[in-house]
Amino acid sequence: MAVTYEPIATTTLANSTTAEVTFSSIPATYTDLVLVIAGKQQVATTVKLVFNGDTGTNYSYTRMNGNGSSTASERYSNQNNLPIAYGGTERYSIVTPIMNYSNTNAYKTLLSRSNPATTFTMAYVGLWRSTSAINSIKITTDNLSQTYFSSGSMLTLYGISAA
Repeated sequence: MAVTYEPIATTTLANSTTAEVTFSSIPATYTDLVLVIAGKQQVATTVKLVFNGDTGTNYSYTRMNGNGSSTASERYSNQNNLPIAYGGTERYSIVTPIMNYSNTNAYKTLLSRSNPATTFTMAYVGLWRSTSAINSIKITTDNLSQTYFSSGSMLTLYGISAA
């Protein structure tokens, strides 16, 4: 079975910076989504997702990271957003598959991996406790009082269709 990635939406910050990006009107025609961020931030901070504007305590996640000489992990429940990476002031990439995003009979899960260029590798396993189909994803950071995603950062949402 062939799998096809189709770009749904892309935001490239050219000559500007921003604290958040929202992809809305996401069609329910794919099996899964993949969010890819190639970016840099003005201030090192956590990159987070909010689905369908839900800021209730419906998110849980586990974070794992390592730097070649040490490892760490932590788990959180009943959060009001879903962290997917710790973005730094150096270039980084984040790849986040979101499984069964349009299934209205199951909670939504994701597995996010990131790699700031010189510091560590990080993975998040996340759960959104909702059976609603995801039609909007807000990508944000810890503190909206500052501008975070730097000029040149690219955020792309792909739909995966199974043929």
